[in-house]
Amino acid sequence: MKIFFGGGLNQRIIVSLDFPAAASAADLVRKLGPAASFYKVGLQLLTAAGPSFVRELVDAGKRVFLDLKLFEIPSSVAAAVAATGELGVSLVTVHASAGSAVLEAAVASAAHFPGLKVLALTVITSMDDEALREVGVVSTVPEQVLRLALLAQAAGCHGVVASPLEARLLRNTLPQEMLIVTPGIQPLEFAKGDHARFTTAAQVIEAGATHVVVGRPISRALNPAISFAALCAELDG
Repeated sequence: MKIFFGGGLNQRIIVSLDFPAAASAADLVRKLGPAASFYKVGLQLLTAAGPSFVRELVDAGKRVFLDLKLFEIPSSVAAAVAATGELGVSLVTVHASAGSAVLEAAVASAAHFPGLKVLALTVITSMDDEALREVGVVSTVPEQVLRLALLAQAAGCHGVVASPLEARLLRNTLPQEMLIVTPGIQPLEFAKGDHARFTTAAQVIEAGATHVVVGRPISRALNPAISFAALCAELDG
């Protein structure tokens, strides 16, 4: 399978910097060193540290997945996507459920930044069928994920975000060049935490995902560098 963004296995692993302050995140980046090249910055860290931390990562040669989960009117989303492009971000997320007009606006805005790709978020990994019904969606999770993924494809998005359990369905349906980014990656000995739908990295890569997002199994490890190396070895195997 094609490895996107060039490089080796380490570029398929996106390390999640889910920290309340820049100092903690920077410490993990330092511990992982040159081995880890791709990081996710979410709403917590962005709110706490601001865009300057993202710039620091980019300036250090790291790729950044800015997980904004944008859900706004098209003009606002387009402006936010342009701002991420100015930061040098590689990936940014937009809610697919915001509709085709919003997705198309995001893609058009990203076109001005060759290194920026738009990911459409399908169904967040904390949701299951019951949670979907609670907000008025009668479809099952796989049905809704597929519906939103096809909407994203039609809008020109570069990829989608979905749980590992939908990776094979999406790989068998979407064009091969589309990215499939999967959060909720945890060793089985970890509690599932905030993710209702999760699995291991090797399983989801075998199923067709292009990238895996890993947080606590690395960030909370006694030795994050060893844990990251073990994950690379797992994928290599």
